[in-house]
Amino acid sequence: MRPRMSPCFAATYTGVMKKLPPVLVYSVLRLLAFLVPLAIMWFFFPIMREFWYITAIFAALIGMSISIIFLRKPLSGTSAEIYERREARTGDRRPTVAAQDAVAEDAVLDDAATERRQTEN
Repeated sequence: MRPRMSPCFAATYTGVMKKLPPVLVYSVLRLLAFLVPLAIMWFFFPIMREFWYITAIFAALIGMSISIIFLRKPLSGTSAEIYERREARTGDRRPTVAAQDAVAEDAVLDDAATERRQTEN
């Protein structure tokens, strides 16, 4: 049985959550992969407070390792979204490699056909 909602909440709630953009998800996870090790080293290892630049370097290395190992799916989603946006923006202006190749082949075949006709006549 579903819990009862207040009338004002029921009017605005549609029951469908909007999916977050993959770029935002990946960026937040990368920041967390850096900030969490930084905070752990900063608060639990007092010597790291004195050598803050070494702490930042270690946190960056740990964050990079975490993101390489664990964030492959968000990275591929982000890359796919960036590719789709770029193709949607420049897709109609720039022909594909296959289309360029087909045009070049057609031009070569047309030139060969015209030369053959000229030598036959």
